[in-house]
Amino acid sequence: MRVEVDQDRCVGAGMCALTDPDVFDQDEGDGTVLLLEPSPTGAHAEAAREAEHLCPAGAIKVVD
Repeated sequence: MRVEVDQDRCVGAGMCALTDPDVFDQDEGDGTVLLLEPSPTGAHAEAAREAEHLCPAGAIKVVD
């Protein structure tokens, strides 16, 4: 699995960082998504899928 983020689409809602702070963070300057772990495994992989669905801007994509 691979996680991709589109910082241009991100609105800084922070749902991703709340869902799994080991995989996602937010930029201190503008609040946009920062990808910490592009290939999460186990519980982090499941959380990344949940973050993809929770993202209001559709800025997160999980690719198998």
